[in-house]
Amino acid sequence: MAARPEGTPIWTDAMFTDAEAAKTFYGDVLGWTFAEAATEFGGYTQASKDGKAVAAVVPPMPGQDTPPQSAWCLYFSSPDAAATAERIRTAGGTVLMEPMRIGEFGTMCLARDPAGVVFGVWQPGTHEGFELEGETGSYAWAEVFTREPEKSDAFFTSVFGYGSKRMKDEEVDYKVFDLGSDPVLGRMTMTDDFPPEVPPYIQIYFAVDNCDKAVEAAERLSGRKVFGPMDSPFGRFAAILDPQGAAFAVIDMRTTVGEMPEME
Repeated sequence: MAARPEGTPIWTDAMFTDAEAAKTFYGDVLGWTFAEAATEFGGYTQASKDGKAVAAVVPPMPGQDTPPQSAWCLYFSSPDAAATAERIRTAGGTVLMEPMRIGEFGTMCLARDPAGVVFGVWQPGTHEGFELEGETGSYAWAEVFTREPEKSDAFFTSVFGYGSKRMKDEEVDYKVFDLGSDPVLGRMTMTDDFPPEVPPYIQIYFAVDNCDKAVEAAERLSGRKVFGPMDSPFGRFAAILDPQGAAFAVIDMRTTVGEMPEME
């Protein structure tokens, strides 16, 4: 596989207090199957769709008295995680976990932008990231949700060299970051519709065949619909909280309604 350009979303994972329950939930909603837990790497368990790697789940670290709130973490590709970590600091971000080599698989780093958005950096080794994208049960898109768009915009464009375009819409403050002609990430300003206790975050979108059925499956397994299903020019989508509080979205990209918005 050709190396992904720096700044391209490359992987996603989440820590769950009850990893087995998470496997049951996502296995039903997204059709994932799971490999054996890697005990030497803290029970890290890779999820696959049609035999191709799409994500991973992991239990809390041993000895953690209060496990962190479950949340999906998006990792961005880097040819040099240490150099990216330095740019994160220079741009006003915080390195939460210094670059750490994970066996032969690669090197990871965790960070937070100046507005509080947490994300990861992955320098591939033998693990090159997503083996399936844009297909049913796999990563489709991601959006930075932030209350301080100026800070997040300046940070991500500085660290990863993104270009950006703003949607021509007076009611929604939405940008798309790109690497040349390829859009790689969205940015949405959080309005007062978001409860104050909801922190800034990156929303991961997983592709599904039928948005409504995916929402029904999530609710049947004690997930909660937050928004949608809603039609859009990009697909029919909905935002969901899983039973352990991790936010994600599902999108049927084949069911589109309306004209694509103009960007500037």
